[in-house]
Amino acid sequence: MEIALAALATPRRREILRLVWSDELPAAAIHGALPDVTFGAVSQHLRVLRDAGLVSCRPDGRRRLYRARRRALGPMRGPLETHWADALYRLKVLAELEKARRGPRAGFRAHRRRR
Repeated sequence: MEIALAALATPRRREILRLVWSDELPAAAIHGALPDVTFGAVSQHLRVLRDAGLVSCRPDGRRRLYRARRRALGPMRGPLETHWADALYRLKVLAELEKARRGPRAGFRAHRRRR
């Protein structure tokens, strides 16, 4: 259970888990839903989730499909589902993702040009 909690410690991994909660998705679709993250970073997050037993990975030709392993979450499943259903959750995730973001912020270049 400690490994699962550690895997869910970052907002990006929680968002990836939410994306594959109901649908089986290829890594490219997950990356498309997180445009400010590199494909390599998405791949690393998926590996952590898979190693923690929170997602399954199934080969499909040249791609891999990911799906949440809901039962692996045990008692954390209910609170996560409730949390994701909350309208404020999305706003919270966006704020956490922006805070954790590396690199220049939106508007950074425009601000530098004005000087």
